[in-house]
Amino acid sequence: MRHDVDVGERMLRGWLLWGGSAMASAVVMGVLVACGSGPVAQGTGPARPAAPAAVAVGSPRPYQLYTHCGIDEARIGNRYFEAVHPLSDGQNNPPPGWGNPYQQGTMTLLSPNEAVFRDQAGHQVQFRLRRGATAFEHVCA
Repeated sequence: MRHDVDVGERMLRGWLLWGGSAMASAVVMGVLVACGSGPVAQGTGPARPAAPAAVAVGSPRPYQLYTHCGIDEARIGNRYFEAVHPLSDGQNNPPPGWGNPYQQGTMTLLSPNEAVFRDQAGHQVQFRLRRGATAFEHVCA
């Protein structure tokens, strides 16, 4: 289950226990919208950001890569990509030297079907389009 939904559901359950169902719904929706707002560089992991205007091929864009469960997927606009060579520490965490839950860097579309993430630490991850995908394939708690 998505982490942002997990938090929202827990908040909703707490509010319902106290009889604030209408208020709880509004609060949860506000939390989920806040988690998913902003340009592609903000929250590109399980929290779903608003889809930006078309991303130009060859133009590096600031990007915050979700790394909490390892490096294996990315969302660019409304399209989902998978790492050509996923990275993890073997226990569903990012490898040593990577930020957790995010790594700031840039994402560059090399073609409509290929992208590369780079950061100032020298990390580089190649991604390829997951055709037909409408959500992340793996979502951790």
